[in-house]
Amino acid sequence: MKRASSAIRVGCLGLTCALLWSAVANAQTAAPPEAPATLNAVDFNFVGQANLGAPFQIDSGRLAETKGTSAAIRSYANLMVTSHIPVVDALNVILKQKNITPSNTLLHGAYDALISTLEADRHAAFDRDYVNGQVEYQKGNAALFEQEIQNGTDPDLKEFARQTLPKIVDHLQRAEKLAAAAGGRLASK
Repeated sequence: MKRASSAIRVGCLGLTCALLWSAVANAQTAAPPEAPATLNAVDFNFVGQANLGAPFQIDSGRLAETKGTSAAIRSYANLMVTSHIPVVDALNVILKQKNITPSNTLLHGAYDALISTLEADRHAAFDRDYVNGQVEYQKGNAALFEQEIQNGTDPDLKEFARQTLPKIVDHLQRAEKLAAAAGGRLASK
């Protein structure tokens, strides 16, 4: 029974990540009514997702710094914490300069659910959920930043995305190496 509930939880976590990042990658074509007049739909979506994503990486990374069972996972988690703090700061500078307040998207609940799942996980389940979640997260995050670079219209946000994307690609490669190094031990099935 314990194995079945673990498989269901992992499946739900994977589904949550997949839904989360398909929403991120498929930016709206029309700006929602609450979007500032200065931002197009792509920029508005980018701001909302990036504003949630970096703090999520910090929060989940802090959990993994203490709960990860290997030095490699704890080291990766520390990188997530230390590298995302300046990202949050840089985005906040842009938002303050432009007097933009990101919307509180529905994805905030998904982030909260992912953090709750990680808080409840122990040992190998934590490692699996964290590392697999990181692979999926970084893929979606790269797509979000590429979407901004290609289709955004705000020059400051596009430059922020250009400067940040190489870090995201590096994080994705590191997460994939962690998953590969763990082999079947971290497989979600």
